[in-house]
Amino acid sequence: MNPNKPSSPSDDQLRPHTYDGIQEFDKRLPNWWLFTLYATIVFWVGYWSYYEWFRIGLTGAQSVEVSMKEIEAAKLASAPAADDSSLWKMSRNSTFVDAGRVTFNTTCASCHTEKLTGAIGPNLVDKLWIHGGLPSQIHATIDKGVLAKGMPAWGPILGPKKTAEVTAYILSYHQEGEAIEKQDAWIPVAPK
Repeated sequence: MNPNKPSSPSDDQLRPHTYDGIQEFDKRLPNWWLFTLYATIVFWVGYWSYYEWFRIGLTGAQSVEVSMKEIEAAKLASAPAADDSSLWKMSRNSTFVDAGRVTFNTTCASCHTEKLTGAIGPNLVDKLWIHGGLPSQIHATIDKGVLAKGMPAWGPILGPKKTAEVTAYILSYHQEGEAIEKQDAWIPVAPK
């Protein structure tokens, strides 16, 4: 409203009722206010549908659980040493296991298959281990390789974080404290 412009009679109409001696002008709400109201209603319907009717979004508890896993993964990733206990913890964290699966499928699956059952390279899901089945031994085998048997040293290529993720992925198929059996050699499976 322009203060210099004289008010017209239509702008100054008062409502017929009073409350505590106060009278209101009978004016329409501004368009920006109505637009905000209607946009808020549309947003509410969409939000309610997303979380309550269709249950697409995460609940509060699920959101906290995902955040806690990410925090745990960040803490484990910043751990200086890849010892047995930290590698077992990494193998129980889905963030590490998923990242390890991706790296394994791109670098290791050509020899060990995507199911880790072995082809050119040994089976990684059974309890038979050639170079040791402890988490630190598996990590060392991935890191340094076994050139005499054709496995390259992946540590310099992948880096310590991805090497630990691949180790965690392999360990996710095993249980802590399970029996480890020594195997002298791996006989590659003939292709079918």
